[in-house]
Amino acid sequence: MSPRAADLLTAVGLAGLLAAVSLTAPRWSRFFRQPLPVSADEGVGGAGGVEPAPQASPSAEAQRTINVKLFFDTPGARGLSLEERAIPFSNDLATQIRTLVEQLASGSQIGLLPTLSPKTGVLEVFVTARGVAYVDLSKEATEGHGGGSDAELRSVYSVVNSITASFPSIARVQILIDNQLATTLAGHVDLSRPLPPDMTLLAAVALVPAGSAPPEAPAATPAPAQPPPVAVAPPS
Repeated sequence: MSPRAADLLTAVGLAGLLAAVSLTAPRWSRFFRQPLPVSADEGVGGAGGVEPAPQASPSAEAQRTINVKLFFDTPGARGLSLEERAIPFSNDLATQIRTLVEQLASGSQIGLLPTLSPKTGVLEVFVTARGVAYVDLSKEATEGHGGGSDAELRSVYSVVNSITASFPSIARVQILIDNQLATTLAGHVDLSRPLPPDMTLLAAVALVPAGSAPPEAPAATPAPAQPPPVAVAPPS
């Protein structure tokens, strides 16, 4: 093939290639205009700048609680009665005791009588390594007290018994008043030293839970039947 013929063949080939490109150009342009797929591992700043879908936040964990024993005054009887209640759990024992005493001051939920003024606040709680809890109450604990030695005993030991019965690591409780060492709550019970629990102050009555029927009285035993009287004939 002569050089001239080769040049002519090359020119024809180039012309055909240009014609093919011009005919298919719209199809290629449509392809390049389509969005590119984004892989799952591409986050912010990846190809296409697509942000990942927000993750659903996990639900908050339900707050843990513990059951404690609270002692309140007994209506119609002299003594303390037990009421169990759930309170928020804490890893700090002093915080746990503070919550218990605050619940005690807030009053009963089953109809028992208060032993502390509802205005009584807990100023501070200290716990020693020897199992002594120091509970600092606000001055309302004394100002709102009705007085009387029996009532004062129940007020003091409602605090002491509630703490020691609920937390076995506590052996004794000392009550302070308004950031000071108190000698007494209302003039009768010595508060100058830590006190152990005294369960002899519990009421000697069985309380009927709210909403339940009182126990039925035992049926009376019927009296034995008496034999009919014997008729005696008059003397002849």
